[in-house]
Amino acid sequence: MQFENLGDALLLTPRVFTDERGFFFESWNQQSFNELLSANSQSVVEFLQDNHSRSCRGVLRGLHYQLPPHAQGKLVRCVDGEIYDVAIDLRSNSRGFGQWHGSILSAANHKQLWVPPGFAHGFLTISEHAEVLYKTTDFWNRNSERAIRWDDPKLAINWPLEKLQGARVQLSEKDATAPLFTALQEADLFK
Repeated sequence: MQFENLGDALLLTPRVFTDERGFFFESWNQQSFNELLSANSQSVVEFLQDNHSRSCRGVLRGLHYQLPPHAQGKLVRCVDGEIYDVAIDLRSNSRGFGQWHGSILSAANHKQLWVPPGFAHGFLTISEHAEVLYKTTDFWNRNSERAIRWDDPKLAINWPLEKLQGARVQLSEKDATAPLFTALQEADLFK
């Protein structure tokens, strides 16, 4: 497996074996993942939950995070279609605080994004539809869940809206009314 370090978020590209029958790749291996985390000075994790979503073009889910003690790490992959996946470093003691990284994840490229605990996460569906699978290191907790506005001017995320082919961005009510990054920072809501 190859990887690219994105300021503690990791973009993973598996080794895919293809022939006339199709393809095969190892999508998850606890030992290999732990070795990768250790090699990048990160703590070993244990995944507790798997989630599966299906979205149509223009659906934007996020930017979500959970506060400690229920902060979630996520290992995200797209198994049908294509998404633009974003991770934002919310660790106030990090050199990368407030910085974001975005990557195209698709069924065709098989890439996965490791979003460590302490990061916000969201994605935009840029194909007609997409199915996304992700593992989490903690369970969903209503009292710890938070969101940041997807179009926050301070974060200035470069969402590939041109790929929506005229579709509009679709948000849940929670995401449409999420606070701005600065308001959360001023209220100390990243800890």
